[in-house]
Amino acid sequence: MPRTVFISSTAVYGVPDKHPIDETDPMIGVGPYGESKVAAEQICAAYRAQGYCVPVVRPKTFLGPGRLGVFQILYDWVFAGKRIPILGPGHNRYQLLEVSDLCDAIWRAATHASDRVNDTFNVGASRFATVAEDVGDLCLHAGTRAQVFPVPAWPAKTALRSLEAVNLSPLYRWVYGTADRDSYVSTTKISDALDWHPRHSNAEALIHAYDWYVEHRSELGTSTGVTHRVAWDQGALALLKKLL
Repeated sequence: MPRTVFISSTAVYGVPDKHPIDETDPMIGVGPYGESKVAAEQICAAYRAQGYCVPVVRPKTFLGPGRLGVFQILYDWVFAGKRIPILGPGHNRYQLLEVSDLCDAIWRAATHASDRVNDTFNVGASRFATVAEDVGDLCLHAGTRAQVFPVPAWPAKTALRSLEAVNLSPLYRWVYGTADRDSYVSTTKISDALDWHPRHSNAEALIHAYDWYVEHRSELGTSTGVTHRVAWDQGALALLKKLL
């Protein structure tokens, strides 16, 4: 049977109130990215109905070597020993995913028996604490003066929304819209069907990627772009960095 593994995203769930999120929960994509993933999954479902094997993997936000984008901003601030703003008190749990764990899930979806993989699977870390704790562990590991700095969520989101509207913020709505809320999925389905079990916790994923960033920082240059493989222009956040 022909097989294609589609890499979707948990962004298809939007900003739900129910946690953990299951694969059967409604898809409500936020913004062009989330909406495009929902549309792509609908195409996958149509081909699956025609007899094709189309495993769909929905990873949480993943990070690892070479993963820059918004994480480059975090690592840059930690490396500089700055206070790291987090929206709200940071008591929410925001699940991440180490890229090697994602690759393992994709490999299993590509190689296991068709009757086991022809489905949709959430993928995320199984060990994660609160945002304040996970980012705090990164700051401790870095050994700089960096520390978690909670800021009131509503005013910060309002400011970020305004800056985004005039192209002065690198953060798009789904990023800051979910940053102060719980965001984690159930991975029971892929664990049961494909015997997949993530090896890395949130904090370990952050620390491994930060160490790579520090080692390769001088090679990254100053160019910026819009993909996750390059640094993002920090826009108005660069001014905030100087103040913190």
